[in-house]
Amino acid sequence: MENIDIARTLRETADLLEIQGANPFRIRAYRNAVRTIDGLTRSLQDLVAAGDDLTELQGVGREMDLHIRELLQTGQLSTLNAVVEEVPRTLVELTRLDGVGPKKAKKLYDELGIESVEGLQAGIEDGSVPRLKGFGARSAEKMLRAIEDHRRQQGRFLRSEVEPYVESLMAWMEKAPGVTRVEVAGSWRRRRETIGDLDLLAAFDGDGTPVVEHFTAFDGAVRVEASGSTKGNIVLRSGLSVDLRVIPEESFGAALHYFTGSKEHNVHIRTLGVKRGLRINEWGVFEVPEGVDPDTVGKDGGRRVGGRTEEEVFASVDLPWIAPELREDRGEIGAARESRLPTLIEERDLRGDLHMHSTWTDGRDSIEAMARACAERGYAYMAITDHSKAVTMVGGLTPERVREQWVEVAEAQEAVGDSIRILRGQEVDILRDGSLDQPDDVLAELDVVVASVHSFMDMDRDAMTARVLTAIRHGGVDILGHPTGRLLGRRVAYALDVEAVLEACLEADVAVEINANPRRLDLNDRHVARARELGVKVVINTDAHRIGNLDLMRFGVEQARRGWLEADQVLNTRPLDELLEWLQGRR
Repeated sequence: MENIDIARTLRETADLLEIQGANPFRIRAYRNAVRTIDGLTRSLQDLVAAGDDLTELQGVGREMDLHIRELLQTGQLSTLNAVVEEVPRTLVELTRLDGVGPKKAKKLYDELGIESVEGLQAGIEDGSVPRLKGFGARSAEKMLRAIEDHRRQQGRFLRSEVEPYVESLMAWMEKAPGVTRVEVAGSWRRRRETIGDLDLLAAFDGDGTPVVEHFTAFDGAVRVEASGSTKGNIVLRSGLSVDLRVIPEESFGAALHYFTGSKEHNVHIRTLGVKRGLRINEWGVFEVPEGVDPDTVGKDGGRRVGGRTEEEVFASVDLPWIAPELREDRGEIGAARESRLPTLIEERDLRGDLHMHSTWTDGRDSIEAMARACAERGYAYMAITDHSKAVTMVGGLTPERVREQWVEVAEAQEAVGDSIRILRGQEVDILRDGSLDQPDDVLAELDVVVASVHSFMDMDRDAMTARVLTAIRHGGVDILGHPTGRLLGRRVAYALDVEAVLEACLEADVAVEINANPRRLDLNDRHVARARELGVKVVINTDAHRIGNLDLMRFGVEQARRGWLEADQVLNTRPLDELLEWLQGRR
């Protein structure tokens, strides 16, 4: 059982206990354990096998230790099974909707018998939910939108959710006898922000039945859907579907290209091939004999002219290799033909992170701890950007507390020395009228101001756009944080004229953020590409709330690559002196 499966089970238990009205301290124990497990770099299975004491992990007490061992041994948690007898499991799905927390889910269940998303929609449509005390028509409308958002995302997984499975599957398949190479293709390889299923390719010459049998014996599989000599399909505990295809070495590059996609990119490449008398498919590149229908030429027909590598596939149509992140048929083929492909940014190009939180608001680690962790990652600078006072639920900072924090920033800087520069920053709320949630004198003394929307997200498009434009033009904003406010799988972007916002950022020389949190990835890839076209500065930040979140930077870099960004187009690839020159010039 993967760490992510264990964390999901413990999280579900905590959610159901909260709906049930259990002791808050008990609920917190589960959530603390989940946070620890989410940040582990070693598998719990390996820790237990090595005889490690799990209670030495922060947030894991004796009860959680027993729960983890039970899950590893049986795949079940008796405590969860007992709670499910009293509280319907489907209520957890309700709490995933934007605007429906555990208390509201419990009220819906207790008073209206609603225990599912379908039941909630029916209750809204028949008027019973809007009439329920504490809800109302506006709340019901918001829930309907949340239901629509939820259904659009059903069956899709965040990249961060899929990553542990990819690592385990790759390690497992590399042990298959005779397999010389394993790759993950599909939307995973193109670095899409959400994943529907996984496509694995294994290079093997001969009858692939033993390889498929090895694949279907994967420990994380709960169901085998297909098993043959060249392909198999399994479903994991999470519901993620995984396909395997066994490919001969001579066809591996063609298959990798074909199964990576996208469909539109592949069609374009195949069309170029037809114009050259070639048939390009998952088995290779073949010359089509004169007078023969290209569709009849495939695995066993025509003379093979390529397909062992992806480079051979692209070269057959006179193109250089194209990075998977660009293969969406959004101009990459024309750019390749004209030698205009970008040199895509890499994580190693980044020199700092300009959006993170500390224990002063809703962060888990101190300023000094965050600074040392950033220095360990090779950064030259970082900015602490805790929330402003409008975010009351996390103790947002008043002007007085901001100045108190600066004292700790100075102390932390002295403690870490020259290993990294700590910038004084804040994530300042953009209020409903577009004004900023700090007075101008405080903003002027900050090194970095990230302005973000956290409230009143149901404003109409014109009002929201005017609100954000007002903030951008204030003069005290350096970075527009998570610009569209979306949460993948939970909340769609608020109504916003992104084009107008990007144009205003260009005019005011305000950078736009790619928030690397895999739940956000905001801006999306198309908006990133548009920012690049306009010449708007982009910054990739983690919005880290604990040290482990700093490692999420890779997801932001992947999003930047899908938007065609090169290193010099990203603000936080600049050396410290250049960054400070830009920031101080704005003051």
